[in-house]
Parts: sequence; C-alpha cells; structure tokens
Amino acid sequence: MKIYTKSGDKGTTSLVYGDRVSKNDVRVEAYGTCDEANSFIGLALSHLSLDEQYEEIFKVFHKVQTDLFHVGAELATPIGKEVKWVIKEEDVVFLEKIIDKWDENLQPLRNFILPGGSQAGATLHVARTIVRRAERKAVEIGSEVNPFVISYLNRLSDFLFVAARYINLTLGIEESILHQS
Repeated sequence: MKIYTKSGDKGTTSLVYGDRVSKNDVRVEAYGTCDEANSFIGLALSHLSLDEQYEEIFKVFHKVQTDLFHVGAELATPIGKEVKWVIKEEDVVFLEKIIDKWDENLQPLRNFILPGGSQAGATLHVARTIVRRAERKAVEIGSEVNPFVISYLNRLSDFLFVAARYINLTLGIEESILHQS
C-alpha cells in the first residue's frame, strides 16, 4: 500500500467513512490541529530520557496522546455516522486527577510565568497553545460535537500547562516569572 493516494490533489480530503470535504473545512482544521498538538507532545517527550524517573510521565502521556488521537477521530466523523472512539467524562476526569497530583508538587502561582524552561517544558507550552486552537475549532463546528470533546480539549490545555511546569521542576529548571514593568 502506498502512502500517497493523490486523492487530495484537488484540495479535498476524506472524513471518516469517506465523505469528501474541502481541506479548509472546519472539521479538517479541528482534527488537523489535534494532530499538530499531538506531534508537539511527542516532540516534548523526545527531550526526556527514558529512565525510571520519567516512567509515570511517559505512561500518562501515552494515554493522553491516544485520547487526543480519539478526539481527532471524533472530529473527523461526519454528523450522523457512528463514532468509533468516543471521549467520555472519565477521560476528562483522568486529566483532572493528574493535574491535581502534579500540581501538588509545584509552587503556587502568584504571577504569570513565561512559557519556556527546558526543551520539553517549552514544547509542552507550544502544544498547550495549539490545543487551545483545536478547542476553538471544535466549538466552531457547533452543537453536534460531543460536549466531552470540548471539555477534554479545555482540560488538556490546563494539563499541558501543569505538565510543562512539572517537567521543568523535575529537571531542576526555574520558571521565568513575568515582571511588571
């Protein structure tokens, strides 16, 4: 099987079940943005060593990346068609539990922090902003989107913010505080 099909050469692409839409369709923008965020999460993880210290982080992110793939699949499924993978409330709750667990180790925020720190942390901040864009696109699709997809994307950006801070902490890298001028 070849990786290229040439079926998109005229500016259209297929949703799940083969429905063809323009490549600038809001659904394509939404699931493509999820894919972009997922790729940045992978890039962030590539900056961490594969030792025991990060085993939990890799396990958590494996679930997160899988769930984000499922979000994209839901967004790529046309209205009225069966969704193969459905994001549920329990997926949102999973993120909340990890946020709370990792946040316990962090200094309380008293100021805004500037995105950055380690390569992994900075890349997670990039992923966070991309997830916010995916959330806006999912909202733009309208009421036919599973409400847990919107909740998941909203919580995922919070998770990525905390994860960036947590990873910077584990690497011993101080956060850069926004100073008022």
